[in-house]
Amino acid sequence: METSKLTGAALDWAVAKCEGVINGDDLDIGFILERGYTPSTDWAQGGAIIEREKINLSVQFYGWVASHGKYRNREMNQPFYTQKDITPLIAAMQCYVCSKMGDDIEIPEELNV
Repeated sequence: METSKLTGAALDWAVAKCEGVINGDDLDIGFILERGYTPSTDWAQGGAIIEREKINLSVQFYGWVASHGKYRNREMNQPFYTQKDITPLIAAMQCYVCSKMGDDIEIPEELNV
């Protein structure tokens, strides 16, 4: 699934995997769905990631833009990631997942909506 299309439990699962909260097996789906790990909607959880990772947020006429990393140049080959969505937390968590796992990731079938 494209990282830019992740929302809800699928996005929360991907963030949890990036954070090392889960290891990615089937038992982890219950943790996400039943335990309340929801960084894409909970500022206490998602805000901590935004602050630690120094994810930039800005509002545009079409919604929120999250950016992370540095621009590519000759001396520094660190990628620059951006995502946009209608909420700042979703944009930031998509950006975080993209920076850790890439543009496309595999998620459990139960979360693939």
